Amino acid sequence: MNPSLADFAKLHAGAQTYPTATLYMVATPIGNLADLSLRAIHVLNSADAIACEDTRHTGNLLKACGIAYGAQKPLIAAHEHNEREAGAALVARLAQGQRVAYVSDAGTPALSDPGCWLAEAAHAAGYRVMPIAGPSAALAALSASGADARQGFEFAGFFATQAQALAAQVQALAQTPKPQVWFEAPHRIAKTAQALGQLGSQTITVCRELSKQFENVQNMPADSFATWLALDPMRSKGEFALVIHPSATPVEADTRAQIDKLLRTLLPHTPLKTAVALTVELSGEPKNAVYARAVLLKAQFEAI
Repeated sequence: MNPSLADFAKLHAGAQTYPTATLYMVATPIGNLADLSLRAIHVLNSADAIACEDTRHTGNLLKACGIAYGAQKPLIAAHEHNEREAGAALVARLAQGQRVAYVSDAGTPALSDPGCWLAEAAHAAGYRVMPIAGPSAALAALSASGADARQGFEFAGFFATQAQALAAQVQALAQTPKPQVWFEAPHRIAKTAQALGQLGSQTITVCRELSKQFENVQNMPADSFATWLALDPMRSKGEFALVIHPSATPVEADTRAQIDKLLRTLLPHTPLKTAVALTVELSGEPKNAVYARAVLLKAQFEAI
């Protein structure tokens, strides 16, 4: 008889010590179920109780993994509206020596998701908090962006919904010395893209539907983002993670301006391939970078 997934996870992850009276912060998939780690499966199977952002969502996840829950392993709602109250109940379980696992709907708890109050309550009461590392949309986006984060980066959560606050955030991004990772919802992405256009040629990485079937990761100048979205209605669907690259140095900005000037002059009169070749020859810049910019500028011309 083949072992169950939970048995397989125990075989490979069970050698580590998983202490009692501990709160386990468990990262769960951001889209692809296969990203759930064996350690996460083992902890969820071993927990005495599982706190979660949405009991129905987490119930489906547990069923997919063959993990039983119910009276002996209850699912406890702990979301943004009741997190502090739920924390007291979970600390009471820790006091009984239980292992309590917490999962948000997707990704790593407490990163633009509930969880921080639960961890704080456990620490304050003197109980151990143990992270079970795994998927994170913010880190996935950063890793694919090409932005240099060796000197640090900032995770900023969601953009403001009010126009004035959004404009202030964008203005600050024009001076950012480190990469910043932001999230955005599909119904607000067009408005945010228009606002980010104020950053001009500053590079952004647009990550859509990370780890899912229609995943798309695209680097582009900020002032091309709105046009890129408008060229295909499908591009506005799904969840977004945006990486705002550090603002360019004056030399880099001058180089980008030179490339744009050449391409804007050549593209209306010559084929794209010819415009790219001439721009590379005249500017001395890498062909891939010039080609990527040429494609976006040509799309802008055609959209007018």
